[in-house]
Amino acid sequence: MSLFSWFAKREKAPPPRKEEDSAEDLALYSGIRVEVTTADGRLLFVAKLLGIRGNQAELHQYSEAASFQGEPPLPVRIRGYSDRDRKAVYMEGLITPLPQNIWQVEELTISKVGNDRAFFRLETNLDATATMFSGLELGEKPCRLLNISVGGASIRSECRYHQGDKFLLKVKLLEDRPVSAIFSQVVRIIEKEGGKFEYGCQFLELTEEDQEKITQNIFAVQRQKRSRS
Repeated sequence: MSLFSWFAKREKAPPPRKEEDSAEDLALYSGIRVEVTTADGRLLFVAKLLGIRGNQAELHQYSEAASFQGEPPLPVRIRGYSDRDRKAVYMEGLITPLPQNIWQVEELTISKVGNDRAFFRLETNLDATATMFSGLELGEKPCRLLNISVGGASIRSECRYHQGDKFLLKVKLLEDRPVSAIFSQVVRIIEKEGGKFEYGCQFLELTEEDQEKITQNIFAVQRQKRSRS
């Protein structure tokens, strides 16, 4: 399904304006990496938020996006992470495509700033392995990849890990793609029935190139899921 057709079934009304959103508030987030999604949470593309002027800005796209048809502007949600505040930033706006993978944003507003996850998460259920280099669970152990984002993942395992443990996560997101090997750290633990555990993990030491590869793989898996639905 094309990018613009996702919006065809929805009323193209601008997002609500908030009186407390000042130009100074928005300007603080110029230059951050953001993910642009539909109102129902579909990831459209990844970009850098630049050129904020009042309630207008530009999105400089640096991941692929679906082809589109229809009439802009399109209502979207824009989500990023502020290193200054160390918090996730949620915005809304109307976007219109410009040449050279740039999107004009109008009616830009801040909807929330909080401690939530900063990145879009793709639900999965894939075989994976976690390799610990110390501790009782030393070595490579099987696990299940439950979801993945640019910043982290959730896995299920019968092994008992601890908060702060570091390991190498290996998973093949698609059959025609190489195995991804990502250095990770356990940040959240949920004990499940049957002697299993779910671990929320943060990716460590990612370069810009690493982030781009993960993003492209997430887009590829998302496209494959849509084609089967």
